[in-house]
Amino acid sequence: MRLSYHQIKWLILIIPTITIGAWEFVRHEYLLSYISMELGNWLSPVIVFLVSILLLTQLFKWMEHIQAELNEAKALKAALEERERIAREIHDGIAQSLFLLNAQVNKVEKAQVTDKVTFEKLKHNIHRTNTYVRQAIANLRHPAAQDAVSWLQGIGSLVRELEAESDLNIHLSWAIPEDRLSVRDKIELLALIRESLFNIRKHARANEVRITGRVTAEGWRCSVTDDGVGFDLHEVGSHHYGIKMMQDRAAMMGWGFEIERSGGQTLVTIQKSTMP
Repeated sequence: MRLSYHQIKWLILIIPTITIGAWEFVRHEYLLSYISMELGNWLSPVIVFLVSILLLTQLFKWMEHIQAELNEAKALKAALEERERIAREIHDGIAQSLFLLNAQVNKVEKAQVTDKVTFEKLKHNIHRTNTYVRQAIANLRHPAAQDAVSWLQGIGSLVRELEAESDLNIHLSWAIPEDRLSVRDKIELLALIRESLFNIRKHARANEVRITGRVTAEGWRCSVTDDGVGFDLHEVGSHHYGIKMMQDRAAMMGWGFEIERSGGQTLVTIQKSTMP
């Protein structure tokens, strides 16, 4: 039988008390005529010490073993969380930039374009991807400065970038006050919106995208809607890592996350409830 950490702790506290109580009872009931009071007083700490050596040392060993297992599990969890963070870092910046760069190269190859402007854009995107790589490395070495994140600036920059690199018309309608979003809310919500837009850009073949943010009676709701071809919602898995990552990210924040297809449109909804 393996004892729990809580049980071991209570045994360590109780055993000396039980030992001295049992000794005093036996001593006064059965041994008082054989052992003097002075000798009995000397034997009491000796008996407690011997019992502690025999029993408590083994309990301490079990406790140390449990603590070592807990530390090992904690280290493993930290390693898995770090791997997930690295995956997000790569997916959110580098992989998406490389996809856009690859799309531009294919476009140039198909059209056999040789004008200087097009190649200047390619050079610019290559430089930007290199910057993403350097930033990702820096972020993995040092914690990101979360306070530097500007919500509206990040959204606006993302929208302008995608409109410049694609045929998407993105409409932004945002009515959530910044003070309703914590720093972590802004970081995670921006990442979810970014992933939604890149999924649309990569898979949906859409023309119109609408991003909305509204305050609700329970908290707030953000939605990203596109008029693309959609996909089979039952096939989210290894082939849709981005969507699986979005689901996990929203769950980690305690947010509601839904994807639905209705009226020829795909709707991604992220919702936070501040009600208890």
